[in-house]
Amino acid sequence: MTELSPAALRGAVDLSSLRNRPAAPAPGAPAAPAPGAPAAPAPGAPFADLVIDATDETFGQVLELSRTVPVVVDLWAEWCGPCKQLSPIIEKVTRELGGRVLLAKVDVDANPQLAQSFRAQSIPMVVAVIAGQPVPMFNGAVPEEQVRAVFAQLLQLAAQNGVTGSLAIDGAAAAEDAPAEEPALPPLHAEAFAAIEEGDYAAAIVAYEKALAENPRDEDAIAGLGQVRLLDRVQSLDLQAARAAAAAAPLDVAAQFDVADLDLAGGHVDDAFGRLLDLFAQLPTHERTPVRERLVELFGLIGASDPRVVSARNRLTSLLF
Repeated sequence: MTELSPAALRGAVDLSSLRNRPAAPAPGAPAAPAPGAPAAPAPGAPFADLVIDATDETFGQVLELSRTVPVVVDLWAEWCGPCKQLSPIIEKVTRELGGRVLLAKVDVDANPQLAQSFRAQSIPMVVAVIAGQPVPMFNGAVPEEQVRAVFAQLLQLAAQNGVTGSLAIDGAAAAEDAPAEEPALPPLHAEAFAAIEEGDYAAAIVAYEKALAENPRDEDAIAGLGQVRLLDRVQSLDLQAARAAAAAAPLDVAAQFDVADLDLAGGHVDDAFGRLLDLFAQLPTHERTPVRERLVELFGLIGASDPRVVSARNRLTSLLF
């Protein structure tokens, strides 16, 4: 997951080589489509679905669409278990936004050029494209509350960059293909999500804290609270200044927290955990508690079953004993 900011649009990956590729695959070498996802319609035609297939050959069209709406690119593969957890959530949230976002699914096995362009070292990997510029979103499976929070940020960032359009939807086709209506969000979750859309992270924190007061085992609220706290902490940080401060004071807990937050928000989960575990190991015993608590909070944000969390938790346990 990343904190989406205007700076994220600069220098992420180079997609220029994909702009002018042919609109159809070469004869005899079609790319395998994602199950059930259509290709993009002709320019100006309504979309039957806001979830489409993208290939090495057709991605230039997707880049052009990103000048109208933010395009979310889901890099997946049939053999990828976590992809099958994350993709349905992203598809659901995309469709709920009613044309304000387009989801392009990319099978990395069938489309090596795109996998290379996005530097997909592991999947699932989800990247947004705004006006032709990529912005990292997720690496690995994440809970629905976190997906919703980052999509809300994506719309804010798109608006800041003048991408405020909407795609026309073929009403008949959409009604035919529409999934069963999902239950409404619980009131406090809905309140938190509305606050996130407005950029009011303090109000979202209050709403999630109320939800947890009512039900301390509410996993969605736990994940949502961790996510919005992270967003609140990093929104005013400058990456270069934070790294310089941390380098100058290796045992300054606040300085190391800032960089760990920025690393986690940028999808560098192992770097964030490694930084905090190294700090924990170097601090006197009586100063370790805040670092342990921050690690536990970030573990909850990523998910207890994530291999990176399992590895970091094992190291933390060994340092404790």
